Parts: sequence; structure tokens; C-alpha cells
Amino acid sequence: MSARDTTAQSDVGQVPTEPDGTFKRVVSTFRDVIERGGKFEPEHDRYRLYVAYSCPWATRTLIARKLKGLEDIIPVTIVSPRMDEHGWPFASVDPYPGAEHDPLYGSKHVKDLYLKADPDFGGRFTVPVLWDKKTETIVNNESSEIIRIFNSGFNSLLPADKAAVDLYPEELRGEIDSVNDWIYAGINNGVYRAGLSVSQQAYEKAVHDVFNSLDRVEKLLHGKDYLVGDRLTEADIRLFVTIVRFDPVYHGHYKCNFRTIRDGYPAIDAWLRKLYWTEDAFRSHQ
Repeated sequence: MSARDTTAQSDVGQVPTEPDGTFKRVVSTFRDVIERGGKFEPEHDRYRLYVAYSCPWATRTLIARKLKGLEDIIPVTIVSPRMDEHGWPFASVDPYPGAEHDPLYGSKHVKDLYLKADPDFGGRFTVPVLWDKKTETIVNNESSEIIRIFNSGFNSLLPADKAAVDLYPEELRGEIDSVNDWIYAGINNGVYRAGLSVSQQAYEKAVHDVFNSLDRVEKLLHGKDYLVGDRLTEADIRLFVTIVRFDPVYHGHYKCNFRTIRDGYPAIDAWLRKLYWTEDAFRSHQ
């Protein structure tokens, strides 16, 4: 473990902001892929996924992992949701129900994995983390890229029915990318821009962006079961993890309180309930 001060990289109380008081999300650092013939080959039990159930970005990856049938290929370790001054702790530090010990290195916090991968790492110690046991480094810590790795990177190891599951089909990629972009800006990250703003002006702009984007989704989902095409795609996964938290978390704690999903957005509410009750991957990994 590094002796240098990493408080600014792990303390949830130190929120990065723009000059106008808007919350600033830090860009992920580790951005490799898993592919045949590449630096990181698809292999059974070579990789491990570290997540927190409380983190929507992390639960994206859990949903994709289950939909693709990767449970026996990529094991998971769950950290405690109660972040401390060192960030996300393992059960050895905080034995929160459901939290686990790090089976690879006995790490105390997720930050220990980052510093093992790169002792000079200067970014935030976030989850999810997709770890490679062979080279002892982080393959990727960007959730949107991890779900695409899971979508196609291990197809050669999967039975035909799971390999055929395609959450990012080629013919829909342009539309998926477009939907993802404005939903990320207005909703996925928008709720944090509202809740973590440090000026009234920044908050008001962000919260209006959230509800304008929700209004747009409501129209998009009217009479439909899925966001893009007539099938389940990664766009549904990315939106679901925010919407399922909206009424219990973002509405009050993050001050996104113009309306609730349950009472203000019938099409979004119906979409959410159908995914929850018909797809075990969504019900198991909210």
C-alpha cells in the first residue's frame, strides 16, 4: 500500500466541481478490452469483477454479466456500500451484510487494487473494477465499456444461446449510441449534477435537464417495451439502474423532486416494472 496521501482520490466528501458549481464527473482511466488475439484474452476465471450493489454504474455490469451467462466465467466480489475516508471498503474493514473479503490479495479497500495496478494512479478509486489476475492489473473501470466487453468478449466460451444474446446489435448501434448520449447527460449523470451541485444556478439548470430528459423518455416509451427497436439492449440496462433508484434516492436525497416516476411517468414506470418482473437479471441486480 502506498504511503502517500490519497484522501482527495477517495473521500466522498470532496466532490469535484466546475467553476460555476456544477458537479464534474472524473473520466475513467483504465480502458482496455478483452478480445481474442489481444493483450487480454477471454479465459475462464482469469478476470474478477469488483462491485458495490449501491452503485448504479456497477450494477450495470452485473445485469449484463447475468444476461450473458458469465457467472461461472467471471466471479464477482462485493464491497461494502459504506464508503469511508479511503473509499469503498471490503468486509475486512466493514463487515456490512453481503460485503465480502478480497479473495485475491486481502485488500482493505478498492483503492488498494488501483495502487497495485499503478502505484502512481492519481484518479478516483471507483467501482466497477474489472481485474486481470494473470497480469495483476485493471483491465477496465468504465462501466459502459465493461458491459460491451461482456456482450461480445467471451462469446467463444459461451453456449450458443448465450453467445447469441446481443445487447449492442450492429443494426441498432447508431440509435443506441444516440439514446445513450442524451440519457447519460440528462438522467444517469444528470441526477448527480443536480444533487451534488454547489451553487443554486447549477442546481436549477441540472434539475430542469433531468426532468426534460425524463419527459423525452416518457414520450419515447409510450406504447413500447424497450428504448431502441423492439428488443432489449444496453440502452435499457443503462437507464434502468438510474430509474429504479429515482424515487427512493434521487427524488429526495439528490433533490430531483419535481415528480416521482411512480406518479408522474406512467410509461417509464410500466417499462421499469416489466423489466423487473420478467428479467431475473434486473430483479437480482438492481
